Amino acid sequence: MGSLGAILKHPDDLYPLLKLKMAVRHAEKQIPSEPHWAFCYSMLQRVSRSFALVVQQLGTELRNAVCIFYLVLRALDTVEDDTSIPTDVKVPILIAFHRHIYDRDWHFSCGTKDYKVLMDQFHDVSTAFLELEKGYQEAIEDITKRMGAGMAKFIFKEVETIGDYEEYCHYVAGLVGLGLSKLFHASELEDLASDSISNSMGLFLQKTNIIRDYLEDINEIPKSRMFWPREIWSKYVNKLEDLKNEENSVKAVQCLNDMVTNSLIHVNDCLKYMSALREPGIFRFCAIPQVMAIGTLAMCYNNINVFKGVVKMRRGLTAQIIHRTKTMADVYGAFFDFSCMLKSKVDKNDPNAAKTLSSLEAIQKTCRESGALNKRKSYIIRNELKYNSVLIVLLFIILSIIFASLSANRSSD
Repeated sequence: MGSLGAILKHPDDLYPLLKLKMAVRHAEKQIPSEPHWAFCYSMLQRVSRSFALVVQQLGTELRNAVCIFYLVLRALDTVEDDTSIPTDVKVPILIAFHRHIYDRDWHFSCGTKDYKVLMDQFHDVSTAFLELEKGYQEAIEDITKRMGAGMAKFIFKEVETIGDYEEYCHYVAGLVGLGLSKLFHASELEDLASDSISNSMGLFLQKTNIIRDYLEDINEIPKSRMFWPREIWSKYVNKLEDLKNEENSVKAVQCLNDMVTNSLIHVNDCLKYMSALREPGIFRFCAIPQVMAIGTLAMCYNNINVFKGVVKMRRGLTAQIIHRTKTMADVYGAFFDFSCMLKSKVDKNDPNAAKTLSSLEAIQKTCRESGALNKRKSYIIRNELKYNSVLIVLLFIILSIIFASLSANRSSD
């Protein structure tokens, strides 16, 4: 759950954390009985617990399609990510991957840990895929084909310009947004969103991940993975890996802020996309990751720790986002709050300060004009609260009861 110290500091996290714990346990019990579907859902939990949780917002038919879509693209990504695969082997697999999903016998051993299991038993994913409705199959095949071709293109191409960066992010994430829009439309629960705003939904999440994962990617063995565009980082250092050197800390933070500012251009498209969704489950499935992304950017902005490790929101705040993101009003409130947090961190001496502030003010204007900012609880705690000893004792008692109950349930299981 969350650490005791974090809960004492943020007692409002306690109830959402408990709900999150129960939701995770519920998701674990939703694994179907058929062996191939059981593999798919158990693998989904192993490669992405967060995605396995949000996908539970969807109805069964659409949830199955989205689960398979995710696993197919995760497998494709595993091939792309495995730097030990020779290029002359990797490229044909990426280009033909959309055909392999129709072959119940195809598999390819690569990746490590859970990703290797996914690839070794990919026939189970193919078997589940072939049970989906034709409309879902066609959407998944189309996006897999386009993504594989794009990934193959970037095997031979560095991310040099901002245009390259946009194109790479489109292939690996924007197409996910387009694919999900196609799946939602195939379910007859939503109208088909435009490619432009669907693309922005994917790009906003992907750029956030690329920013957050700088150190992990640059330290990749046997070869660094470099996704930050040269057009941005070359303004600050001679080599991308130089950003992690302590003597470059000022320039590194300025480069980081430049990257965050670049990602903010997609926010208003994302808000437009989410405001058009009608089905509550689809809305929550889309909205929770987007709120997590703007929150992560607020944490990363102007934060030298991005170059020392992975900067993440505390688990309690994640639980609050999952608990509180139910309507578009909640989304406008969250984006307004996190943009305020980010705005408070802008240094007027930063080279991109004016551009950053302009983007944030545009986001805040959209949120204000929604009329949804009244009567809500802010994500930002402006003053550190001091808790007396009585509250601390009560929290200890509550936590003891909870842990005792969970232990008893585990024993009975």
